[in-house]
Amino acid sequence: MCVLRPALAEAQVRAEGVARAVPTLTSADPRPGGGSLTEARVLQPMGMGTLAIGAPWRIRGTLDLEGLTMPGGELAPGAWGEGFVDRRHPHTYVHELLAWNRDLFGTSARGWAAGVTAGKGFVPFGTDDPMVRPFVRYPVNHHWAQILERALLAANVRVGLVALEGALFNGDEPENPSQWPNFERFGDSWAVRGFIWPVRGLELQGSYADVASPEHRPGAGLGQQKLSASARWERRMGAVEAYGLAEWARTTEAGGAFDYASVLAEGAAGLGRHRVSYRFERTARPEEERLFDDPFRSPRPHLDDNIVGQTRWTLHTVHYTVRFDVAGGRLAALPFIEVTLGSVAKLGEALFDPVSFYGTTDVRSISVGVRLDLGGAMHRMGRYGVIDAGDLAGQHHH
Repeated sequence: MCVLRPALAEAQVRAEGVARAVPTLTSADPRPGGGSLTEARVLQPMGMGTLAIGAPWRIRGTLDLEGLTMPGGELAPGAWGEGFVDRRHPHTYVHELLAWNRDLFGTSARGWAAGVTAGKGFVPFGTDDPMVRPFVRYPVNHHWAQILERALLAANVRVGLVALEGALFNGDEPENPSQWPNFERFGDSWAVRGFIWPVRGLELQGSYADVASPEHRPGAGLGQQKLSASARWERRMGAVEAYGLAEWARTTEAGGAFDYASVLAEGAAGLGRHRVSYRFERTARPEEERLFDDPFRSPRPHLDDNIVGQTRWTLHTVHYTVRFDVAGGRLAALPFIEVTLGSVAKLGEALFDPVSFYGTTDVRSISVGVRLDLGGAMHRMGRYGVIDAGDLAGQHHH
């Protein structure tokens, strides 16, 4: 325990830090133009630090160095967002930087609590960030199911096993890892999210967001109206650590002229050092014009006339990992193999045709590597204020 000043003499100050890196070799087929491609990258090179000041106050910073280790993105057919297509984009260096209070009025002993959060991080919308879930590959629906790296001001309230939260934030997405939110646009977008924890280990979530011009930083692009609903389950059943997630997400643009839907179900079972995970996903994504000199990139800033079609990606992913604890248990090394099989289909009448562009409608990828976690697992990002306080459905991924 350390004491800051007399005014905080009763407040315990505790610090926690964790770090991660995932060296990975990935081979994927198809690539733009047809054929396969194999690449090695260090994925998710991150450090997360959390400072607890007494019971109610938390400060968190999360550093993400993907802009250095994968500046050209991570090879992943179907992935898209922030100007990358068939690659997952690197996140910004400052992934989270927030402060929150999880018992603003000191009422938690009476069965309810209110909280406030301010900083840069995850908007209260949708499901957990994919990097704190059992897979290495991000789902295609990442930009339909989460809203991240925004400047936000949020408030939430929890009464027993029910919680409601809302936030104001800037609509613009980052365009490169060094970019900060456009603070001139703060407050042009908003979101609300509700939770129910009906039984131990089960979390039900529903949310809505109105996001102004996310893909055009000055604000002249299309707005998005986003819906999300999910059920998440996590608990130990005898010797087995079980996890499951079912989610539905939908995003519309231009008053419904563009409509993108996603369904996803994933589960994992861990026994001892071993864990097997499976994910099914069916997600529609926009097809945008590609840059002439880089078919993995699309123009930014983005406008609606850059959209040349829509495709639906149906993917099955299986992941197996085994855990080894080293350095006295401070470092966890988890070698893994992950295989994705599926297909891509053209939706409606459009210029973009996957057979012409990829040479096939079949999707295949395989990744091997090792996840290195130092100091423990990453916290569930986006759980701030009273949502952090309850720990009702598990604070860490298993």
